Parts: sequence; C-alpha cells; structure tokens
Amino acid sequence: MTAPPPNARDRILKASAYLFYLEGIRSISVDAIAERAEVTKKTLYYHFTSKDDLVAAYLSQRDQPNLAAFAGWLGAEDKSLPERIETVFTRLAETASHPKWRGCGFLRTIAELANQPGHPARKIGATHKKKVETWLEEILHANGIAAAPSLAQQIAVLIDGAFAAMLTHSDPGYARTAGIAARTLVTAALVEKA
Repeated sequence: MTAPPPNARDRILKASAYLFYLEGIRSISVDAIAERAEVTKKTLYYHFTSKDDLVAAYLSQRDQPNLAAFAGWLGAEDKSLPERIETVFTRLAETASHPKWRGCGFLRTIAELANQPGHPARKIGATHKKKVETWLEEILHANGIAAAPSLAQQIAVLIDGAFAAMLTHSDPGYARTAGIAARTLVTAALVEKA
C-alpha cells in the first residue's frame, strides 16, 4: 500500500524549509513558496496567516530533528565524555562539508530578523538554542560535573561560533578546532571533579 500524498500544509512547509534554508527568509517570496508547493497563495494563507507565521513554523519543524541529530552525534557511551563531546563537532564538520550546507538555519533566521526582536521565529530560535544548552548541561551533570551550567554555556558558544566561522570561511575545519577546545574544557572539568 502506498502512502497518501502529502497534504497542502505539509507541501508548503517542505517548500518553505527548502527555499528558506537555501536562499534565506527575506529573499524568498510567498509566491515562490506557493509555486514550489504547487498550491495557490490563497491555500498558503489558509494554512499560515502570514509569511511571519510560516517562518515560525519552518523553524519549529526543525527543532526536534536538530536536537535528535545532536543526540545521535554524541553517540554511545563506549567513549569517554570528552571524546563524545568532540564527536559532536566532528559530525558537525562532516555535515558542513556537504555542498548544500548553508549554516545553522536558526542562527541565519535570527540574524535576518535582528531588527525584529519580537518576531516569533526569533523566539523559537532562541528557545531551540537554549534547549541545546540544557541538553549539554544535563549530560555534563549526569557525568558529575558540578559546573555543568557554565560548561554547557561555553560549549554552546563553541557550537555557535563554529557555525559562524564555517559559514564565514567556508571551512569545516573550524568545527574540528572548536571540538578540540570543547574536549579540553570537558577534560579539565572532569579532572577538577576527581
């Protein structure tokens, strides 16, 4: 039995995700999204009240898959915690090596909306980034690191810094360098704990 074709809302979200990530949110029109989704603008506006609503939905749908990717990159506990944290950065570098990689969709959207602090997509982006930091904090805390909140924040800064440097220089090596720094920080925290 074949799966039913995606509904109009799903097609709109898929089209917007592709176009927004590829070109940015400001350079993509609602017309372009409707055309790619093979729907009318009326149908698009039936499902999303505005382009801002669509941008927010685009980021919302990226939240859980991105968190799952980070968790998958961390991998199994057969390696030391510093190695596992460094692996997150190694996998980020591998992902950034793909020719269609355009950086972190959350950071790019936040940057495009820098002059709109109340935009719902900025709030979604900030919430996502906080979830990554909280996830790191939980892992560090579970490994007995007392300074887990501070260390998680440092690693989160390294992740976002790696995103920015890779995008700026078109060089995935920046993620590997950030991974070495993260590994060093985690190793030092574990030594302090002992």
